[in-house]
Amino acid sequence: MSGVLVTGATQPLGRRVVEELKARSLGPILAVGIDPEGGFDPDVRYERVDLTRSRALKQLLYGPVAEMGLSTVVHLAFHRAPGHPRAHRLHVEATRSLLRLAETHVSLRRFVHRSTVEVYASRVDRPDILREDNPLELSPKAPPWVRQRVEADLTVCTRMGMSDRQVMVLRCAEIFAPEMGSQLWDYLSSRFCFRPVGFDPILNLLSLDDAARAFALAAAADAHGVFNIPGRDTLPLVWAIRKWGRDGIGVPGPLMGPLYQLRRAVKHTEFRYALNAWRFHFNGVLDGTRARDVLGYVPTVGIAWPNDET
Repeated sequence: MSGVLVTGATQPLGRRVVEELKARSLGPILAVGIDPEGGFDPDVRYERVDLTRSRALKQLLYGPVAEMGLSTVVHLAFHRAPGHPRAHRLHVEATRSLLRLAETHVSLRRFVHRSTVEVYASRVDRPDILREDNPLELSPKAPPWVRQRVEADLTVCTRMGMSDRQVMVLRCAEIFAPEMGSQLWDYLSSRFCFRPVGFDPILNLLSLDDAARAFALAAAADAHGVFNIPGRDTLPLVWAIRKWGRDGIGVPGPLMGPLYQLRRAVKHTEFRYALNAWRFHFNGVLDGTRARDVLGYVPTVGIAWPNDET
């Protein structure tokens, strides 16, 4: 049995992953999204499924997935809007239900889950280089958006030692691309980018191409466990602002929240300083050693900076 079920397939990452899977000839592909039409090539089957509805999820796994004899789930479904009332149902409840059904499924043998760098705890006393065994952000004061990602990550991780399936969690650096829900992408979309005076943290950004390749490698790997997926670009925040052709303005830290709250109210943007305060004060670069050694993943495609000469 072979083939891959890709959730969140109509989002930019999902589409790129489908392309990578086709190029690697990993068998039939079932793409799942919430959009009425998938727009994929005829050799890719598309199903419109609301993963937050348990009946629809069961019909998907015991219908098309079983019929096609698929062996792998690449779970990419992600809500791009922080604070959306549907986000918890999609990130946590749908993930738990999908994993539970996959563990008793007739053909599914591998489950690959998309997580993010935000699940790690960032503190002044924490290392700048984040390994897979670094502490997670379990503080009750963490924003709900972050807590949901941690809960989904842990939901999958708890099954690694108890499941007879190959379960993998890929903790990705910020995927810096449009329509990906990237907070930094939204932040750099402003002509003027405010930053706390006295801080210039190191960022690590992941391209869409590298992210898709990492998931395709995981879908074909005989492996399990947690893998950090770093990007090729590691640079200070000030450099990122310059390379993107923006003007950086240092302001006192307490003004950051109100300034971006006003921007969000006026321009209806998504960037929220409360969700990103950690990245404006602490370094957080993923250690990709395990992904390199086990999956064969090394980041090769950088960000297309408009002002790369800086």
